[in-house]
Amino acid sequence: MLILSGQGNPGDRYAKNRHNAGFLVIDDLHERFRFGPWRAKFESQISEGTVGRHKVLLVKPQTFYNETGRALSKVLQFYKLPTHEVTLLYDEIDLAPGRLRVKRGGGHSGNNGVRSMMAHLGEDFRRIRIGIGHPGDKSMVMPHVLSDFSKADLDWFAPMVTAIGDALPFLLDGDDERFQTEVLRLAPAPKHDPKQTARRTGED
Repeated sequence: MLILSGQGNPGDRYAKNRHNAGFLVIDDLHERFRFGPWRAKFESQISEGTVGRHKVLLVKPQTFYNETGRALSKVLQFYKLPTHEVTLLYDEIDLAPGRLRVKRGGGHSGNNGVRSMMAHLGEDFRRIRIGIGHPGDKSMVMPHVLSDFSKADLDWFAPMVTAIGDALPFLLDGDDERFQTEVLRLAPAPKHDPKQTARRTGED
């Protein structure tokens, strides 16, 4: 079984926030591939289903963003799965809006949810980083991530969500590079003024 988990905050207040990009993708996959009903277990909402030949568990931790690892550790313990079976989808301020990067392992780059994952499970999980851009000033980061996607954001985010579903079979087959290429082919990132391009972490 493979685990696809989003990062986000529970409740209607946060549902459309940029910080809930991962949850929004998971919700779309749940509907698109007709997963089973959501169940409340392991401090999470979980749903089982199949995509092609793969059995998949969708997870939306309900611990709030910064404690993602606590919930996922309970899921893995129950299903007796190793960390490398987990794919974590989350927003990334250090990628320009509409960019997407897939990687396995590495650091947390200041993302407290990823930091929690590493503390509970180690670093050997796949990350799908969805660029939402940096607001330009450190003091504006929290308001930025806890604000809803703007109409302009949805012009690139909605096609990206669809593209992730289209390319998902490549990811589940372990072809991360093909998955990333297909997503960006189907949903090209918008062009940005170089002066406004989000800061990079060097992990691209």
